[in-house]
Amino acid sequence: MTPEEKLASLNIVLPEAPSAVANYVPCLQTGNLVMTAGQLPIAEGQVQFTGKVGAELSAEQGAKAARLTVLNGLAQIKSCIGELSRVTRVVRLEGFVQSAEGFQQQSVVMNGASDFIAEIFGEVGRHTRTAIGVSELPLNAACQISVFVEVSD
Repeated sequence: MTPEEKLASLNIVLPEAPSAVANYVPCLQTGNLVMTAGQLPIAEGQVQFTGKVGAELSAEQGAKAARLTVLNGLAQIKSCIGELSRVTRVVRLEGFVQSAEGFQQQSVVMNGASDFIAEIFGEVGRHTRTAIGVSELPLNAACQISVFVEVSD
């Protein structure tokens, strides 16, 4: 089953790739490596999960934000390479979680993204990752995630 077929079987529609909000490229390919800029939990043009995880948001809500964020990353990748079936390996997720003081469950939040990637790509989706707590993120987003994948020619 291709990643697009897997998404369809889960009744998930890949959104349009969000536009850059500053002076950067949202996604680029160099050789067989494709990487996204940091994505936010945006749907319908608005950040859907705002505030600090561990204060305004629970770890569970943070995980939902991470899932939406990585979905936007997949939209960026598809926009760049045409078909997600060209992904031969998900290499890395770099995740930043806007965290309340003392919150130490960034890995739980990032599991929302990692579990989703594994569900869509199977073994090819097993990846390295970072889960870093930060005090502030753009647009008060709960998380920001960059996705790195290897693709076929």
